[in-house]
Amino acid sequence: MTERIGPASSAPAIADVLTAFASGVTLVTVADGRDDVGTTVSAFCPLSGDPPLVLVSLIAGSYPAELLGRVDRFAVTVLAADQRMLAGRFAASGRPGARLLLDGVPHRRGTLSGALIATAGLAALECEAQQRVQAGDHLLVIARVLDVPYVAEAGQPLIRFRGKYPPLSPGSPD
Repeated sequence: MTERIGPASSAPAIADVLTAFASGVTLVTVADGRDDVGTTVSAFCPLSGDPPLVLVSLIAGSYPAELLGRVDRFAVTVLAADQRMLAGRFAASGRPGARLLLDGVPHRRGTLSGALIATAGLAALECEAQQRVQAGDHLLVIARVLDVPYVAEAGQPLIRFRGKYPPLSPGSPD
């Protein structure tokens, strides 16, 4: 265990704490009529079952955040462990459009959002933004789930922990 590494206002101390929290990895995609945009998001969570609501947190000032500030519908793909390279593609700075990043990856266009959806993940959602909240250096998008295009029957999740995508331990249940 590392002893106290700094005050709560210390950016490095907070970053160390936040990366110690393991989270699932998603791909958020949006069609804006001109292009398809996507980004890797690990700050995603369910908020409510009735009505079905989810929350997506994006870096404020990023193009995906700017886009979701004006486009209501989008898709979320919950990535599987074998989609590490796909997560990396969508996390890279200066990345091209989502159509190029999904080249060679099975995908389809969402019927309600128009967004591209990778079809080999663990699950996918089509969503509509209900509320947007500026929170520090992030934009929080609270969205209603409009459709569930698929849920895989089995598979391991892609997890982000300490800035990496570590495998789950062998023998972890599907």
